[in-house]
Amino acid sequence: MAYEFSRSSVAGIALSLSVLASAAQASDLPSRKGAPVAPLPPAITWIDAAISVKALTDYNFRGISQSDRKPAGQASVELQFYNNLFYVGVFGSTVDLATSPAAEVDFFAGIRPKFGPVTFDFGVIQYYYPSEKQYIDATGGFWTPKNSEFTEVVGKVSYNYEDKLTVGANVFHAWDWLGIGAEATYASVTAKYNLPFLEGLAVSGEFGRYWIGTPNVSIYFPAPVNLPDYSYWNVGLSYTYKNITADVRYHDTDLSKTECFALTADPRGITSGSFRSRWCSPSVVASLSFDITASSIGIFAPK
Repeated sequence: MAYEFSRSSVAGIALSLSVLASAAQASDLPSRKGAPVAPLPPAITWIDAAISVKALTDYNFRGISQSDRKPAGQASVELQFYNNLFYVGVFGSTVDLATSPAAEVDFFAGIRPKFGPVTFDFGVIQYYYPSEKQYIDATGGFWTPKNSEFTEVVGKVSYNYEDKLTVGANVFHAWDWLGIGAEATYASVTAKYNLPFLEGLAVSGEFGRYWIGTPNVSIYFPAPVNLPDYSYWNVGLSYTYKNITADVRYHDTDLSKTECFALTADPRGITSGSFRSRWCSPSVVASLSFDITASSIGIFAPK
């Protein structure tokens, strides 16, 4: 059976083919929308401030109580520059030590270069104890230096795995530890794991070793004294909600009470005649802290 086409049918087919050809040619032309917009470089926070306030049931520093096993209050302010690459700050804490200082005030500064999940921290800390007094017993014997301030240089490195696990290693070195002329080096490893079943809940710990040299006889002891090296560890559970963190932590050392006294000159060990101290014994410390940055409330925020 033959098919016959009318002139109108032929004209319609020709028009359809013309439209398709025009569409095909148009697809080869550059888009009228223009080239894709280049991504903007990440914003830089040229300056920021990190502020922290903390209350503790005991100020435990590397396994030794700095507050005579009593509560302490702390605060710090850290200025950070160029996305926290450079920093400088001050830390303050209430203390109850043998030299009876008004407080502990630490000044610190450093640099934190970051390469992907790896962060380094190289800095210096100056420990200052205002208004302290040399401890002298009833017989006229002195048990502490007149000035126990000292300086440490710091080196740290940490690795963050997918914001779940962070492990680190740290070294601190002082060439005039507590003003007694002894070199001292503290090295530790740390780990923190964010628990998966509750956001903000984490378990963390630290294990460290303190190597302490021989004091300068002329400024402290009447005869050479070998101060004990010791190991220190802590493990704890923390929960962070917004800007508030609650932490409960167990601290311990391998120091005996006699060795602890040799490092601390705990006045209670002198007045009792026992020459022993409990400042290095096992302890559980609870703390509550509030942390905030200026950029988080719109101050120094990147533009």
